Amino acid sequence: MEVIKITPRGYCYGVVDAIQLAKQVASDPSFPRPVHILGLIVHNRHVVESLATEYGIISLDGPDRLALLDQIESGTVIFTAHGVSPAVKAKAREKGLVCVDATCPDVTRTHQLIKELAERGYQIIYIGKRGHPEPEGAMGEAPSSVHLVETKEDVDRLDIPGDRVAVTTQTTLSQWDTEELIAYIRSRYPGVLVYNEICFATQSRQEAAVTQAKEADVVFVVGDARSNNSNRLVQVVRERAGRPAYLIDSVDEIDLNWLKGVRKVAVTSGSSTPTHLTRAVIEYLEALDPDELEAKLSSL
Repeated sequence: MEVIKITPRGYCYGVVDAIQLAKQVASDPSFPRPVHILGLIVHNRHVVESLATEYGIISLDGPDRLALLDQIESGTVIFTAHGVSPAVKAKAREKGLVCVDATCPDVTRTHQLIKELAERGYQIIYIGKRGHPEPEGAMGEAPSSVHLVETKEDVDRLDIPGDRVAVTTQTTLSQWDTEELIAYIRSRYPGVLVYNEICFATQSRQEAAVTQAKEADVVFVVGDARSNNSNRLVQVVRERAGRPAYLIDSVDEIDLNWLKGVRKVAVTSGSSTPTHLTRAVIEYLEALDPDELEAKLSSL
């Protein structure tokens, strides 16, 4: 079968740096044991399982980073690529833990922006996904000044007095949805300062997926169901390229019925997806004979 290998795809530099940092810490005996990661270093179960089995790193998953710290009594704690709030860092230090920060530089920039805007007296509208660790950490820079929104209805519920209003964003959103919501916020708050913080890696992967997917009959996005950027790739392919798209964790999740009548398939992957998983999907699809597959599906 013909496979379009969408590029760019896969790991971004922030993910690579975070994973490498975790491995370096676990391999360095000068860091006290045990080594914990507060949350998932990136949203991919294969990466998390590899760090556990090969490096002995314990990952603690949960929506509340402050509460997760209660499970760590000693040793080293690594903060994930998604970032954490100042309150989490302070509590970790108070517990006497050795802290290692693997926050993506793009996320760190958003944290600094929020802190600076709040110090200047701005109320900040933050476009992000509820329950995701990135907004949790970013909003923690100025809890009384930041308002999380996902939809226009959320914006309508805001009651922000005065004219010192700014808007910023989570780094892994759909750029088209975000642009639409920012335009709506502008209509409600005409003088709003806009800082679109969707990272370049997210934007470039979405644009490539939309453009290159148009040549395919169906698209597979390799990524974890908890990965926001992977889910957004599925969304933009469906909505912007008009092609059926499926999120798969690995080659094992491919349903051959999705390939009925298909001659050309495109493959991309989220920025936290290991390369070997995407390669396995591509090799599997390339080995399929469309005519043989069609005959097999028709006989079922």
